[in-house]
Amino acid sequence: MASFKIEGGHRLKGVITPQGAKNEALQVICAVLLTPEKVVINNIPDIIDVNKLIFILGELGVKIEKLGANSYSFQADEIKLEYLESADFKRDGSSLRGSIMIVGPLLARFGKGYIPRPGGDKIGRRRLDTHFEGFINLGATFRYNKEEYFYGVEAENGLIGTDMLLDEASVTGTANIIMAAVLAKGTTTIYNAACEPYIQQLSKMLNSMGAKISGVGSNLLTIEGVESLGGCEHRILPDMIEIGSWVGMAAMTRSELTIKDVSWKDLGQIPNVFRKLGIQLEKKGDDIYIPEQDSYEIQNYIDGSVLTVADAPWPGFTPDLLSIVLVVATQAKGTVLIHQKMFESRLFFVDKLIDMGAKVILCDPHRATVIGHNFESQLKATKMTSPDIRAGISLLIAALSAKGTSIINNIEQIDRGYERIVERLQALGAKIERIE
Repeated sequence: MASFKIEGGHRLKGVITPQGAKNEALQVICAVLLTPEKVVINNIPDIIDVNKLIFILGELGVKIEKLGANSYSFQADEIKLEYLESADFKRDGSSLRGSIMIVGPLLARFGKGYIPRPGGDKIGRRRLDTHFEGFINLGATFRYNKEEYFYGVEAENGLIGTDMLLDEASVTGTANIIMAAVLAKGTTTIYNAACEPYIQQLSKMLNSMGAKISGVGSNLLTIEGVESLGGCEHRILPDMIEIGSWVGMAAMTRSELTIKDVSWKDLGQIPNVFRKLGIQLEKKGDDIYIPEQDSYEIQNYIDGSVLTVADAPWPGFTPDLLSIVLVVATQAKGTVLIHQKMFESRLFFVDKLIDMGAKVILCDPHRATVIGHNFESQLKATKMTSPDIRAGISLLIAALSAKGTSIINNIEQIDRGYERIVERLQALGAKIERIE
């Protein structure tokens, strides 16, 4: 188990380029299973979760070639379906939540897909019903081995297009159902589909492979099934969660930062929410420039009531950045209510911030009120453990702004979502080191 040792209280300065989007990468890499032809994907982040998925595809028989630092080619022309029922797959697949998205493509192309109950962040219940209800609507038979926590779907005679209304706008559920429906017979409509930029990217990639998906960017997708798909070349968007993390880090450490090539059009509410916290950020071409700020003041509502920042499905504010907003608010001038609607355990890291001297009231598992210090009292360094990816990066931001030297354990959680974070922060002047 490795740890980070962080000497806080130093201002950072410089330019940082965001990695490719983790959540998009997990979807588009699974999509290579839909064709026997070669697929090239660029801007793949070099992080644990993505590398685990690439390893699983290799075990499945996909031919993988690393073309460059963040570019790979994949060719799924000799798939070994027996791996899906092996003890190795039960071990490999259960450690990665994103592995659920191999089921849709395998079901569409080979008539069956299996998955052990997936792992990932411990941030509350994250059910898989949307995925499997979608497959059943397309004509698949569902089976569940309760003793081994093993799910399966089979469709010996292929899938049949249908109309469906999703019970929730699940991003991974929508991706999985799209990948199953592109090779189904007939037309499928998916209403209440997730419409995140990552789903738009997956749809554009599949269309470039020969799929017929319309309504991209809306919550009503129409998919005309095709006989087969071909190869393509695809580039992954920059990671909006990492971009938000760097904005929060700049504010908390009172640093001047430029974040390069952020794809502004795909950031949705993110710049607006940070501006509501009083953080200045400027659009310079496709970059974000954050000037050095000695303080930032939370904007109340027009009637003077306390600002609420809440998550919602796209185009609402992403739940993955609420932890960052909460930490940033600890040094703002003013008060904010953070309302985490979508997951019930994501705010449980606030006890670590309270230990550091932050004024945070945890109202219930979903809501926390933050009373900002306005930098009048610095957070105190402490020793802590990272419970999940986003809480981990939030604690790292807190440590960078704190007085003294902090230790963060269980940093494998942070490595799951952030590429070469120590080297990239050191380049900005952060005093951080990895201790094995």
